[in-house]
Amino acid sequence: MPSAIKSITIEPLTVPKDSQINFGAVVSNVDIENLTDSDFATIREALFTHQVLIFKSQSHVTPRAQYELTRRFDPAGTSYGHGATIDAKRSILHPDLKTIPHQPQVQVIGNGFVASYEGLTDITLRHPHHRTFHATRIPDEDDLDFTRFYRWHIDAALYGLAPPVATTLLAVRVPKGRRQTLRYDDGTGDELDVSLGTTTFVSGEAMYDALSPEDKAFVKSTKVEYAPHPYIWMSAARSRPTGLGLVSEGRELPLDQLPPVEEDKIQVLPMCWRNPVTGKLALQVHPSAARKLHLGDGTVVDDLAEVRETVYRLQRPGIAPGKVYAHDWEEGDLVLFHNRGVLHSVVGAFAEDEVRLFRQCNIAATHLPEGPEVDA
Repeated sequence: MPSAIKSITIEPLTVPKDSQINFGAVVSNVDIENLTDSDFATIREALFTHQVLIFKSQSHVTPRAQYELTRRFDPAGTSYGHGATIDAKRSILHPDLKTIPHQPQVQVIGNGFVASYEGLTDITLRHPHHRTFHATRIPDEDDLDFTRFYRWHIDAALYGLAPPVATTLLAVRVPKGRRQTLRYDDGTGDELDVSLGTTTFVSGEAMYDALSPEDKAFVKSTKVEYAPHPYIWMSAARSRPTGLGLVSEGRELPLDQLPPVEEDKIQVLPMCWRNPVTGKLALQVHPSAARKLHLGDGTVVDDLAEVRETVYRLQRPGIAPGKVYAHDWEEGDLVLFHNRGVLHSVVGAFAEDEVRLFRQCNIAATHLPEGPEVDA
């Protein structure tokens, strides 16, 4: 007699008692290689309910199955979520990604030399380091003991293509045994103890819920205009030490130095995006790419420093240490996250011989996020 098939289980994350993390869950008894419609329906509802889902022991999952899981959240989507690599050498995303030849929707990211993986040979991966992007930096002598959030963001092109609904990350190789202190370095003294190369997440819904009534009214009536070709536009700009948006130094590229700009591809998106299952609102703004604010009364705020200060004031409480989920990666972990409900950041400072190998997949959606004006 064959053994009974176990049903999918979803267990909310176990967090310390003093933690304010109210999202995340571990999913068990799922065959991602042979995902049924019923299985996916369960996973879909769980994702929109818990925002971040963790599947353990998934080293066997193929790039094809990872792509198919990601794609099922918007089956008509086919484009890579960050868009085509137009003028790639000037894009801040260019050095961080390599594409799997037989599954081009799946990217390889990480750190160190990899002789061979999924059709790629003799590749050197570079984990993003804050020294390449932040206006200030941790001294070299402290580099292996301390780190920062690299860049809080949403996976999205923010020009021409709609933000992906979901992203998947699969840990293939994970360095072991070393932890770092993550410093905010913004005068607050805030810090976190994290594993090397953690990925950090915060809830956009919690970020919205913590706002004052006045700020809730503001974010519900305000839209963000993102820069055209934003990752080229910001390529010479530098980040705050928290990784939450850029310092205003006039280093952004003028529009006439960007690739040709198509006006109809410039995105003006709500500050708040509505969860399609729960109806909850999430404050979802990519702080580094924001260029203008369109207020509810028709006013357009185009002073870049003012735009950034406003967004930072609204978002900074949401990345307080007690609200950050820093995932302790183990090899075989597959993390699926709601890209329209959380912000995330790369973290970590690696030595050259510390090899980290991950697979990432996100696909541009065929529809824009729903804003507060849409009834739940």
